[in-house]
Amino acid sequence: MLRAVIFDFNGIIVDDEPIHFELFQRVLREEGIKLTEADYYDRYLGCDDRGAFTMAYREDGRALNHTELAQLIERKAVYYQKDIESKMRVFPGVRTLVSHLAPKLPLGIASGALRNEIEIILSSIGLFTHFRAIVSAEDVTRGKPEPEIFLTALERLNAGLSSDDPIGPAECLVIEDSKEGIRGAHRAGMKCLAVTNSHPAKLLDEADSIVDSLEGVTQKQLEAICS
Repeated sequence: MLRAVIFDFNGIIVDDEPIHFELFQRVLREEGIKLTEADYYDRYLGCDDRGAFTMAYREDGRALNHTELAQLIERKAVYYQKDIESKMRVFPGVRTLVSHLAPKLPLGIASGALRNEIEIILSSIGLFTHFRAIVSAEDVTRGKPEPEIFLTALERLNAGLSSDDPIGPAECLVIEDSKEGIRGAHRAGMKCLAVTNSHPAKLLDEADSIVDSLEGVTQKQLEAICS
């Protein structure tokens, strides 16, 4: 039985993964580290900022302390704010699906993006009030593929319920675009619908169902995945 839906953000709601790649590449280049597009989409895409910068430094054989990491994340965030207004695009079907589901099911966001980025964009596209819980990179210590971010989102959705019948993980569907997200959802005990916005279907085959777009996806289809 489907009782809640948790959305990833980057690559599911907004088409800003190319922006994130460009900014990771820019910041790392400033630090003398090369990041190719192939490497980003193959291995970095499912990581939050903390995980991506840590991985890049480790693979370059360099140490990275907490202060330096925080500075890298902040620099990328500043660049992101300058780019997002002119380059952001909402994926087809997102507004319709979210607006249809919100009055019937509690909706959450579980994303490795920064909270400020998520809230600004959701507000600008008119979807902020549809989500009852937003869990961002600042809210967890372990990013995807660990299950922490999804379990935290479910915990917050349950905290907002008026009933004494909490939603279980098996009653929650996650919508993702990366293999790390799919694995995290499954480790949390949740079903997962993958959308081929960032990867071809063959790389998302661990998902319970795969679609090319959220356009035309219905609540009935989501319920069938959880049945």
